Amino acid sequence: MRLLYVEDNEKLAQNICAGLQKSSFTVDVVSTGEDAIHAVKSYDYDAIILDLGLPDMDGLMVLKEIKLAKSETPVIICTARDALDDRLKGLNSGSDDYMVKPFDVSELVARVKAVLRRPGGVLGLVLDAGNIHFHTIDRSVEIAGKTAKLSKRELDLLELFMRRKGRIQSKDAIENALYGFNAPPSLNAIEVATHRLRKKLQDLGATSKIQTLRGIGYILEDDS
Repeated sequence: MRLLYVEDNEKLAQNICAGLQKSSFTVDVVSTGEDAIHAVKSYDYDAIILDLGLPDMDGLMVLKEIKLAKSETPVIICTARDALDDRLKGLNSGSDDYMVKPFDVSELVARVKAVLRRPGGVLGLVLDAGNIHFHTIDRSVEIAGKTAKLSKRELDLLELFMRRKGRIQSKDAIENALYGFNAPPSLNAIEVATHRLRKKLQDLGATSKIQTLRGIGYILEDDS
């Protein structure tokens, strides 16, 4: 899942970004409100983490622009503003959660997952496709009752296909979901990862398969 993290404190941004990446999130980091708005209009994010004290504009104005562009994308405010009035303004302006600095990255990860599990969110506790069961909390996978050993990239790719089961995923859509704008995939990386994942699913007896639609993309479907 891809997150946008809006924070102008470079050291804090690096530390929090590293913690989010360890929890298998793809993270884009920007430091200004203008860059945040541009990123939201250019890419699809599963959630946005927003600081209010930005150098070029107030974070609440950024929140307003984000909601105008992508109203369904959950936003978590992370800020040093701890007054009750600030919290109320943030929540009443459309944020889905409000955290006061300093905070532990593990709590932020938990809160991100919590907003993604809400009705309409992208993250259920267990994703199912045929006899494949993906447990999103610990990112474990069971196929035909057996634990599957998959690499991080294979887990990311399988989760994407399972959340979008039955829908065609173009290479551009996969790249947008799994790779940050500072770490684009190498040539043929998506094809190679998909081939390896497909083979592992087949070897483990999965009843859902990744089909290749030449010139279009990929789709996860139940074997019929």
